[in-house]
Amino acid sequence: MLSSDLPEGFKNQREDEEGVDPEDEKQESSAKEGALKITLHVLRNMNQKDLADTLEKNELAVICQHDLKSNLKKKCQCLFEGIAKQGNPTLLNKIYTELYITEGGSGGVNNEHEVRQIETTTRKQARPETAIKCNDIFKPTPGQDKPIRTVLTKGVAGIGKTVSVQKFILDWAEGKANQEVQFVFPLPFRELNLMKGDKLSLIQLINNFSVETNKARISKYNTYKVVFIFDGLDECRLPLDFQNNKSCCDVTESTSVDVLLTNLIKGNLLPSALLWITTRPAAANQIPSRCVDLVTEVRGFIDTQKEEYFRKRFSDEDLASRIISHIKTSRSLHIMCHIPVFCWIVATILEYMLTTDDKVELPKTLTDMYSHFLVFQSTHRNVKYDGKKETDPHWSKESILTLGKLAFQQLQKGNLIFYEEDLKECGIDINEASVYSGVCTQIFKEECGLNQDKVFCFVHLSIQEFLSAVYVFLSFKNNNKNLMDEQQSTDGNVSVQLRYEPEVTFYKTAVDEAFQSKTGHLDLFLRFLVGLSLESNQKHLRGLLRKTRSSSQNHKGTIKYIKEKIRENPSSERCINLFHCLNELNDHSLVEEIQRYLSSGRLSREELSPAQWSALVFVLLTSEEEIDVFDLKKYSKSEKGLLGLLPVIKTCRTALLSGCRITKEGCASLVSALKSNPSHLKELDLSYNQPEDSGVMELSALMEDPQCRLETLRLSGCRITKEGCASLVSTLKSNPSHLKELDLSYNQPEDSGVKKLSALLKDPQCRLETLRLSGCGITEEGCASLGSALKSNPSHLKELDLSKNDLKDTGVEKLSGWLKDPQCRLETLRLSGCLVTKEGCASLVSALKSNPSHLKELDLSYNHPGDLGFRLFSAGLEDPHWRLEKLKNNRNLGNFTCTVQYPVWIMVESGC
Repeated sequence: MLSSDLPEGFKNQREDEEGVDPEDEKQESSAKEGALKITLHVLRNMNQKDLADTLEKNELAVICQHDLKSNLKKKCQCLFEGIAKQGNPTLLNKIYTELYITEGGSGGVNNEHEVRQIETTTRKQARPETAIKCNDIFKPTPGQDKPIRTVLTKGVAGIGKTVSVQKFILDWAEGKANQEVQFVFPLPFRELNLMKGDKLSLIQLINNFSVETNKARISKYNTYKVVFIFDGLDECRLPLDFQNNKSCCDVTESTSVDVLLTNLIKGNLLPSALLWITTRPAAANQIPSRCVDLVTEVRGFIDTQKEEYFRKRFSDEDLASRIISHIKTSRSLHIMCHIPVFCWIVATILEYMLTTDDKVELPKTLTDMYSHFLVFQSTHRNVKYDGKKETDPHWSKESILTLGKLAFQQLQKGNLIFYEEDLKECGIDINEASVYSGVCTQIFKEECGLNQDKVFCFVHLSIQEFLSAVYVFLSFKNNNKNLMDEQQSTDGNVSVQLRYEPEVTFYKTAVDEAFQSKTGHLDLFLRFLVGLSLESNQKHLRGLLRKTRSSSQNHKGTIKYIKEKIRENPSSERCINLFHCLNELNDHSLVEEIQRYLSSGRLSREELSPAQWSALVFVLLTSEEEIDVFDLKKYSKSEKGLLGLLPVIKTCRTALLSGCRITKEGCASLVSALKSNPSHLKELDLSYNQPEDSGVMELSALMEDPQCRLETLRLSGCRITKEGCASLVSTLKSNPSHLKELDLSYNQPEDSGVKKLSALLKDPQCRLETLRLSGCGITEEGCASLGSALKSNPSHLKELDLSKNDLKDTGVEKLSGWLKDPQCRLETLRLSGCLVTKEGCASLVSALKSNPSHLKELDLSYNHPGDLGFRLFSAGLEDPHWRLEKLKNNRNLGNFTCTVQYPVWIMVESGC
């Protein structure tokens, strides 16, 4: 029953506890502890102290793990969807739908509003990314060599980060996954915040969250495989000062929680432990990139998972199908269903509406959907808890306004969770806070952290934004108070008020403030606010509004001002949200105009206005299909087109921008846009533009980013000299492992530039497979440098184009030294127009005889091999190991393609 040996992962335990009676389990655990005490007593009486101590340590650890798993299973097995511990729980394993988690590139900040980020990622991927299951979060991804210690998982609010963590813990606790891990400790930041002023050691911190380890007196965690899960970095109110916090390597040393966390993340404390940190994108940069081994991103539900969710949610297949059909009719609703919490909101409202009135008009805009949600929750509360009828007045006006005020004030501060001091600012007594969570059970949550301290939040950020909009809207409508304009008495605002009607002025100030936000934190709030101007949405607020009528003239004035704002700022991504605002106002005129141009195929010939450029960006970004390959020439062969479509270009995998008259200024703007997500673009073609050296230097700044994953770069005919080449090489040497194809043809790097390039090719980390240097002014001197570099790192290059350079026989001889190397894997070699004679041909044939098995294509057109050169190749082809399939030659001054079909060459005249 007891053993002094501790099996790896404590595998001697019964891992799958399902079906075990809790009382029997408790009795068994007590029996084990009793037997352990008796055995230890006997061993110590026999003077076997060391054996007793080892046995006690190991068996206590086993018992501790068993109890920890049991408690975590109880905590994680139910999902309280949408609400805190209120209502009917659902078994997580029953409703869980696997979320789409991908490798997420850098841990940098994305300053777009989270709904905009969802709109960008929700389009269908033309090239599917590798999905990562939550249980595999610590397993190295393909191509990753080093072990993973710290994972940072990003994802917008409500996307499913916490549920993924919950599923990971539950599967571990139930013995289904990661059984090599002995202990899992969930340490959510919202609870760590409550310990801000405490001094304690890492052991004490763990024991505060785990009574099991405290009871077992476990301290040597370096002997176990341990996982710490820090959920909700964006909710952290600790400084996390990685630069100035003191170093701490002792798990028993008392210090602040902030110092403990920074040292644990740095690896000073328990370097063997695994860490999983989750966060919203805006807070990702709080953890230095050097401390993170893998960044992942929770993308939420892809289209098939959305359907799976609704079919799991409803046993009525017809109801599920009708709901799925409806959300597909509204692009904005379909996009938002990427977020699991929004799926819950949609399911709640549409189920109620379709089961109470089969012919009711269903909401199609976000404002309409959230208005129905607010009404439903208030009505539901009255019927369920107060015994009222559905026809009774459903508003608790004071509660809605107080919650709205709290929502708006905290939205402006960027807070999603609130503590006692935050509630006091809004005049909410902490002792009465439960009243608000009781009035709006599925809108406002009250949770207990450590020592029963209260933590409050809204069910989802979008609900906080909607309530903020309701509060600001009611303040204006009922009290004539414009909360978006804190300086209403200034001269500038007086002139504005003279130009516009008060209601238009109100929306104008809201548009201006949201537009100026660098983080876009008011974007969704603004959509809701303008949406509330429609009478169709105001009717839901009866009982809160003193009057619901709005002037159609004011409505038109608001639309007109939004369009003016779009015209004034055509290249700004902030305009995307203004088009969504127009959608909430049921104005689609600009978008429909662009869609007509697109469908007619006349777009590239039209001279678009600034507003039309913005409309085109909106149409392309909100398209259901992913623009995996973006070809600028389809829309405009100009730098103006590039600047107008930058928001689209930075979302694509391949950007084809050749021959569009792009200058160094355009190149700088392009790089600036791509820097926000450097890991996304894989292929960039800037050939036959005019970026020159300065433009290439701008591009180098992007490529030196360790997160840059560019694999193909084409810069043919871009007026690049040796200075631009040097800048590019310097950058690639600092980040050499991703680029696979480089085309610098028809530039002027000359021999000195090629020598710089040769230094890159020597780097063992260089993975370049295709190099094109046609027409680059290279002589035998540059070719010698190139051949020497390739001999030192011969195994990666598969295609080399040196056509239209003055290599001569000497240069070809230098290259032949590399081709002889058994490690050389070259498949295509182009030497057209390189002044090669029979001597050069002899060198090539000699090299191929030494290493005949890889080269498949050789271009020697427009050279002077003569009959002797031709016969040399003919003789070589008798070698059965040769793999040459295609030879271009110019025998008798003609230009022939010679397709090799053993044992005979068939000469096919080329059209060149």
